[in-house]
Amino acid sequence: MFQKDIIPNFAPQFKTLFAMAVTRLKRKDRRNKAIATNKINAIKHLTQTPEIKLVDIEAIKAEFAAKAAK
Repeated sequence: MFQKDIIPNFAPQFKTLFAMAVTRLKRKDRRNKAIATNKINAIKHLTQTPEIKLVDIEAIKAEFAAKAAK
């Protein structure tokens, strides 16, 4: 019926004409990012380990004994 050179190719035009519009919800995006960063910071805070220091146990025992003697 139709020859290939007679039928125009409409597909590329429709891709640009009928592309879906995207609206970004900036406030929701900021809130989602803030929630994510707060979760990450909370996890980091909970998993922190204190700095291990060398403690002289004998000195602490002597100090308690001195306080108890008073």
